[in-house]
Amino acid sequence: PLQDSDDIEDVSLFDADDDLSRRSKKSKIRHPVASFFHLFFRVSAIVVYLLCELLTSSFIACMVTIILLLSCDFWAVKNVTGRLMVGLRWWNQVDDDGRSHWVFEARKVSAQGSKTSSEAESRIFWLGLITCPMIWVIFAFSALFSFKVKWLAVVVMGVVLQGANLYGYIRCKVGSRKNLTSMATNYLGKQFLRQ
Repeated sequence: PLQDSDDIEDVSLFDADDDLSRRSKKSKIRHPVASFFHLFFRVSAIVVYLLCELLTSSFIACMVTIILLLSCDFWAVKNVTGRLMVGLRWWNQVDDDGRSHWVFEARKVSAQGSKTSSEAESRIFWLGLITCPMIWVIFAFSALFSFKVKWLAVVVMGVVLQGANLYGYIRCKVGSRKNLTSMATNYLGKQFLRQ
């Protein structure tokens, strides 16, 4: 007969073995395909943007390719990689009255206090989620100051799509807007009191 997992407790004989197994669980990538696609679409869109004028003279082909990559990235990050890699998800829900509500959700920690996401996946997720929109913002200023107006529309799409995911996942991570404001206020207050 099968027993519940709550009834079985795995106890190591040596603390060092326990620490080693804990470290290997934290650094192990549990969802390699999700981790790959989390970065693939983002980096591909940036690489295509940088090399597009060298590879082809067709602006339309470049624009469509970049927007398709950005759209695939938005969908993959919002619907798959955020849920698998860090246990966060967000979406818009419409009530029966027709009112729109944004829902920001975080996976609950299990009874044993362990999360199902690893530190390595979390680093990959947040690094990609924060770095790429910053690169698109740099591209936006570059296109604006070099008067490449036709590229500005493509770059704005990059900023908007990747910025929306960044905003959504930050809201999932820290909670509601009120919590975000109070968290910033508490942090600044603690810094002031330390000095």
